[in-house]
Amino acid sequence: MSVPKLRFKEFNGDWRGKKIGDISQCIVPGRNKPKLFDGDIPWVTTPDLKGKTYVSDTGSNYYISEEEAKSVGSKIVPINSVIMSCVGDLGLFAINTKPVVINQQLHAFILDDYKYSSIFVLNALSKNQDYIEKVATKTALPYLNKDNCNSIPLFLCTFQEQTKIASFLSEVDEKISQLTQKHELLSQYKQGMMQKLFSQQIRFKADDGSEFGDWENISVKEIFDVTRGQVLAVSNTVSVADTDYKYPVFSSQTKQKGLMGFYKKYLFEDALTWTTDGANAGDVNFRKGKFYCTNVCGVLLSKKGYANLCIAEILNKVTHKYVSYVGNPKLMNNVMSEIPITIPSNLEEQTKIANFISAIDQKIEVVAQQIEQAKQWKKGLLQQMFV
Repeated sequence: MSVPKLRFKEFNGDWRGKKIGDISQCIVPGRNKPKLFDGDIPWVTTPDLKGKTYVSDTGSNYYISEEEAKSVGSKIVPINSVIMSCVGDLGLFAINTKPVVINQQLHAFILDDYKYSSIFVLNALSKNQDYIEKVATKTALPYLNKDNCNSIPLFLCTFQEQTKIASFLSEVDEKISQLTQKHELLSQYKQGMMQKLFSQQIRFKADDGSEFGDWENISVKEIFDVTRGQVLAVSNTVSVADTDYKYPVFSSQTKQKGLMGFYKKYLFEDALTWTTDGANAGDVNFRKGKFYCTNVCGVLLSKKGYANLCIAEILNKVTHKYVSYVGNPKLMNNVMSEIPITIPSNLEEQTKIANFISAIDQKIEVVAQQIEQAKQWKKGLLQQMFV
């Protein structure tokens, strides 16, 4: 029997297997890129689908006219279609809430709204990422052709059950959306407060109520010993800390604030690190406690307490201006050493700023964990609510 593990009690009967091409009309964009962007129809691209269930606009700020769309062989995608990415970042899905035109990296499925729920179909397709990866043409930039896209399988129930499932999942998506918005607002608040703190529009006072002194202009090498980490293969680390492998290892990767894994030895304690090579060159982090870092991390050491979150964020405001973008982005030790910064001259003021920023970071991290938990919960629901 083709039935889901988790089902609303008022429904029964088997689900029937189909291919998305069997139940929809498809729109494949024209090969030519529009020349004129002087209309009011959003020209939607892959980034517009990321992290979204619905799309109504484009971050590219490209809008075309109906006439221009026709001239380059593109069709306008009607409202409530399911749009899918089919080049590069495969298997992103979103539903358009207004007419759009899609670029060459997308594909659109037009459904009969009286027979099929777009939200149901979107989630049924999203569940089939393994199939999408399997049928994709493996090149430097993987892609799905029209036949690949139309071949994606899904199981269908009655329209009434689809609607019930879609309504429930929409509530889950709304919760994730609210948490995401909260995360964005907290991040914006942090940036705004740091701008005021580091421009000295806002100043903390000492515990006795007195004013702190003027900030000082200084170079990195005047307050830090500048060094870097050592080569360490990922295979020598573990992904989860244990009693032996308990020290975090930081590298240049983007996930988990550079955490690569855990190792049995440490190199440094309470220091600042920055990414020396790659896409994240110039990113500075305060690393509290004992840790190991790889050779693509520079390290700033201080015996006087300058290695703190306040100085890390001050550096983050300026370091990217010193990154060399000739070939692979780089910010090497000799360049970092000479970077001038303006910092509080009193360590007590640095500590107050660091504690304030840390409190915001903790709130941001809590919301980020809630978002991840909600996404994992939804992923589990998809596995159980769909065949």
